[in-house]
Amino acid sequence: MNKYFTFDYTAGAFVPFSRSHLIALGIIILINILLIVWLKKARNPQYEKIVRYGLAALLILQEISLNVWRIVGHHWSAGSSLPLHLCGVAVILSAILLVTKDFRLYEIVYFWGFGGAVQALLTPDIGVFSFPHYRFFQFFVSHGSIVTASVFATFIMGFRPYPRSILKVFLITNVYMVLMAGFNYLVDGNYLFICHKPETASILDYLGPWPYYILSLEVVGLISFIIYYAPFFFRDRLVSLKAKN
Repeated sequence: MNKYFTFDYTAGAFVPFSRSHLIALGIIILINILLIVWLKKARNPQYEKIVRYGLAALLILQEISLNVWRIVGHHWSAGSSLPLHLCGVAVILSAILLVTKDFRLYEIVYFWGFGGAVQALLTPDIGVFSFPHYRFFQFFVSHGSIVTASVFATFIMGFRPYPRSILKVFLITNVYMVLMAGFNYLVDGNYLFICHKPETASILDYLGPWPYYILSLEVVGLISFIIYYAPFFFRDRLVSLKAKN
């Protein structure tokens, strides 16, 4: 059993879009669809409350387990282990959102969750920890739960982003990036990958060398925000056209 928690895992490095990767993605998609269909059909506030608090607990517990794993393995450091990447912050904010139903948190979680977690799920940065290592499961549970929190808040809690949400979250993201640049300097870290690219393949590989890829990432981030808002834009347009007719 210990071999599935070791840092010296030798069963083979994680391979993007391998069978285990595709199965993990399929399970996440299926869980989200079935959960929303079930809750919509049941229309039971008690069930919704159980899911809200259960998902919030899962988000926090998996983050605690990750830090415990790193501490026990003597691989915890302030420069790499704090939940300060966008997805790490989204984990914490998603849990708080589910408990408090705060729309201001939803705006951040929606764009960071889909923009960050979806990208992470497609290009996981987990190195040698392939299936069935603990880190493999923790990674997909973590990022999959962020997506589920956004989906739940949208389809069950009834939240949605607005055009002003794009600008607001974009500005918050940039302020946070500046703060992380200073923090990275203090702890010799690479939070938000603004000091260098991740070791594994990612979209950053196509955005030029450092530091120019940071500017490119700004453009990609804004475009992704617009794309994730697009379904609501087209729905609003459709409703408007039906009202005129």
